[in-house]
Amino acid sequence: MRILITSGGTSEKIDDVRAITNHSSGKLGKAIAESFAKEDATIDLITTQLAVKPEGNIHYHYIESTADLEKTLKALMTANSYDAVIHSMAVSDFTPESSVTLEDLETAVATQPADLPKTLAEIANQRTEKKISSDTDHLVIVLKKNPKIISLIKKLQPQTILVGFKLLVDVPMIELLNVAKASLEKNQADFILANDLAEIDGEKHHGYLINRQHKVKEAQTKTEIAELIKKEVMKLEETR
Repeated sequence: MRILITSGGTSEKIDDVRAITNHSSGKLGKAIAESFAKEDATIDLITTQLAVKPEGNIHYHYIESTADLEKTLKALMTANSYDAVIHSMAVSDFTPESSVTLEDLETAVATQPADLPKTLAEIANQRTEKKISSDTDHLVIVLKKNPKIISLIKKLQPQTILVGFKLLVDVPMIELLNVAKASLEKNQADFILANDLAEIDGEKHHGYLINRQHKVKEAQTKTEIAELIKKEVMKLEETR
């Protein structure tokens, strides 16, 4: 089998030294990669330098931002045919489009002619320094929505087995499962792993794996989730 796994969390640059990121460690992706490595699968892993790394024969592809992820994913899926793509990376929903200090914003608004309105991006583009000054007390940031990477996967390889992930925070189980089912249908996934941040603590990781028939299987740890995903992916692959 040839498997593509994404793991860790993306980082979106504000300037050359600052970024918006998330708390994903890549531990679940590590467990999944190591589980498939035991089956002698060929594994391409898209991850970040900060994420934990799995042991075994893994081909690493390092990225930082969502834009990097999209570029790398498209390149790999154009060059290779994958039996399964397991998209466990925590991808930022938004990326900074422009940023400006409140002082610069107020100056621009006060000095520009009334008939020449400026966007925040135009004001920010007047800044020449690569690092925003830390002397300001307020920084104004406009975020723009990132593309949904999971939606690209079946478009690139319709026949691949797609495992997606849906993370919510402290919600009723029925809501978590309903949101996961909606994601499964929307992205043409074969499986969605639904999990709640309130039920994740170290190795403890409560999750529900949902398939296309909306059958649900439960796991209680990262290791159990990894083994469950491997088992269900290999079972589906054998029926093709």
